[in-house]
Amino acid sequence: MKKYMPREIEPKWQQIWKDRDAYKTGEDPDKPTFYALEMFPYPSGEGLHMGHVRNYSMGDVLARFKRMNGYQVLHPMGADAFGLPAENAAIQRGVNPREWTLANMGKIREEQARLGISYDWDRYVGTCTPEYYRFTQWLFLLFYERGLAYRKKGAVNWCPECATVLANEQVEDGRCWRCDTEVVKKDLEQWYLKITDYADRLLEGLDTLPQWPEKVRAMQRNWIGKSEGTHISFSIPELSDEEVSVFTTRPDTLYGVSYMVLAPEHPLVPRLIKGKPNEGKIRDFMDAMRKETELTRTGSDVEKIGYETGAVARHPLTGEEVPIWVANYVLMDYGTGAVMGVPAHDERDFAFAKKYNLPIRPVIAPEGESTYTSLEEAYTDDGVLVNSGKFDGLANREAITAITEHLGQEDKGGKTVSYRLRDWLISRQRYWGCPIPMVYCDSCGIVPVPKEELPVVLPEDVTFDGRSNPLATSESFVHTTCPSCGGEARRETDTMDTFIDSSWYYLRYIDPHNTEKPFDPEKANRWMPVDDYIGGVEHAVLHLLYSRFVTKVLHDAGMLETDEPFKRLFTLGMVLKDGAKMSKSKGNVVSPMEIIERFGADTARMFILFAAPADGELDWSESGVEGSFRFLNRVWRMVQQHVDTVKAKPAPRIEDGAAKELNRLLHYTVKKVTEDSGERYQFNTAVSAIMELVNGIYAYPEEADRGILAEAVEKTVQMLAPFVPHITEELWQDLGFTSSVHEEPWPSYEEKALVLDEVEIAVQVNGKVRHKAVVPAQADKAAIESMVMNEEKVQGLIEGKTLRKVIVVPGKLVNIVAN
Repeated sequence: MKKYMPREIEPKWQQIWKDRDAYKTGEDPDKPTFYALEMFPYPSGEGLHMGHVRNYSMGDVLARFKRMNGYQVLHPMGADAFGLPAENAAIQRGVNPREWTLANMGKIREEQARLGISYDWDRYVGTCTPEYYRFTQWLFLLFYERGLAYRKKGAVNWCPECATVLANEQVEDGRCWRCDTEVVKKDLEQWYLKITDYADRLLEGLDTLPQWPEKVRAMQRNWIGKSEGTHISFSIPELSDEEVSVFTTRPDTLYGVSYMVLAPEHPLVPRLIKGKPNEGKIRDFMDAMRKETELTRTGSDVEKIGYETGAVARHPLTGEEVPIWVANYVLMDYGTGAVMGVPAHDERDFAFAKKYNLPIRPVIAPEGESTYTSLEEAYTDDGVLVNSGKFDGLANREAITAITEHLGQEDKGGKTVSYRLRDWLISRQRYWGCPIPMVYCDSCGIVPVPKEELPVVLPEDVTFDGRSNPLATSESFVHTTCPSCGGEARRETDTMDTFIDSSWYYLRYIDPHNTEKPFDPEKANRWMPVDDYIGGVEHAVLHLLYSRFVTKVLHDAGMLETDEPFKRLFTLGMVLKDGAKMSKSKGNVVSPMEIIERFGADTARMFILFAAPADGELDWSESGVEGSFRFLNRVWRMVQQHVDTVKAKPAPRIEDGAAKELNRLLHYTVKKVTEDSGERYQFNTAVSAIMELVNGIYAYPEEADRGILAEAVEKTVQMLAPFVPHITEELWQDLGFTSSVHEEPWPSYEEKALVLDEVEIAVQVNGKVRHKAVVPAQADKAAIESMVMNEEKVQGLIEGKTLRKVIVVPGKLVNIVAN
């Protein structure tokens, strides 16, 4: 018997597929389309990990399944190739990040090919190539033209020693990851995209995505953070030209305000503290807060620290003056950077007021009480208003509307909506990213580079010494001419956040060789939205939110009919080893290439698809891999054993019991695998069903009908094809077929074949199983009772007893009650 040799079979078929352009996307207008997409990898030096294998194997099953079901499938791949790791590698190795990145891209492509993934390699894109980032720049200019890209000052992490801006992930315990210098906050002019203009549409759009996991939609809702409430204006007597606005969802507590708190970063703070007794302490406090993270300032267990500014604000309704404080727990990036302190009815405010001996004024009393005097803790339940002027006696929920309306009438506030979402900061002070296509001219100001002059290419004459922005060291890049007046100008040396690159790559795949524009709208409208997007849940917020934002802007610009990029989102679980996430630091990483070398790619795919539900965590096990290899060997032997039978093509004669049972099992398996692979994405249960069919074939009697046996063997290979593409190609050829198994139609099933002629049921006497009876599957209760009660064995079981009752559950049991 021919032996299963994956090391020979897999390279053979990978070369055949390559030579035939087997997975090149067709352009048949009569076929339905299906866009299958997995999140593309970052080309690190380590190559693929098991999480990648899981992601790509699932996407490949889906793509192959859809092709066999008559769809024209777009299944592309690329590399998310810009980013900080490549720049760090360049600094460490003394090479240009382009060399390092392109070498890694080639390595990962080779590993993906060894997995047998059915990508259309002609559509491959790397986000670091000028052919791609030319159109990333083109899109930036589109945003600029539509008023969605702007420049403003913003606080950044600054390392004085390295003279550079650090991303949040480069700050470790308040220090620079590279030189251990204490990081400070510094205000720099940076580029932003107005994602807040789309906040409502991004929120509403989530309701149009029923095929997204609810947990992901909830995460996006929380990130956008829409909150309906009231804005209230407090005037500042000593700054007659200024007001402080606060946002609150509890205007019913307005009469209980006894102080106000500003964020240390609030622009009014320097003016309010100037010349005041606490000026020095507050300035030191402001500097200290610039080094703190959001978590270390706002955590529930973090001590609340504040200082009185010496200035006061005037209450908008009572005219009372309340002291203004600055405190660590108020952030400039949330709301307005100012909050009103109502200690009687807010736990955080209560703790702050107790610590600093500030007034606590109850303005809500429990229902039925005329006042509320307990100051042991904040009262946060509903009640009626007290000490609130003309609003006394109102239920506090009614007072929310009444006080909001009154503020509007007095021009002191009104109803408003607040969002947690902030505009997208895209500036990065590093080399290995997409250059921002803007120049600065002393005469003309900020001038965009004309689209016909794109791309603005990254220069080669840069210095990678770990200090400052390498782009700023390139004289040839920095110095240019103004596109408007022709005079001397300076290029923008910030590059774009890499989330920009990944927020539109799925559109470039559709038209990757277009040299005139990012993509042809007609082609995009044929394929978009992506039918199924597969990847890790860690990208649930930023990447997906930014992609949705970009898609909506392109829709508004008339370039796309859809305004949502991904119809269905599937988030897969992590791959673990010994219960922990695989990582180099834990020493528990398993290389996919090691598994392929030992057992073959089909075994790696089989294990990773079978070992756990697709959306659950998968714990790697050597025995599980070996078990998958044994199963493939078992399939191999089964097919080789019946090659002659299949080649003879006998007509099925489903007459005897064994043939009927195998036929039923075959049709059940086809139905199960079809539903689990194409609808539910429960690949593990699909594989399990195929395993049961293989068991059934092995148990099939030698003397039983050969026709149904041949059909079962043939369809087993077809059903396994999306899961293990190499072995099934080889077996299909061995069975005498000249076509590719992946080009065969998917097997069909008949519902009537699933109906059992007979079923085995339990026969109980007084609740204990004493016998098994075989009855017609479609028999009614009366017929079942008659047949069972007339069996000789049953007659013997109740002999000498008085029959009290017979309970029949069709298809399951008969319970005889007798004594």
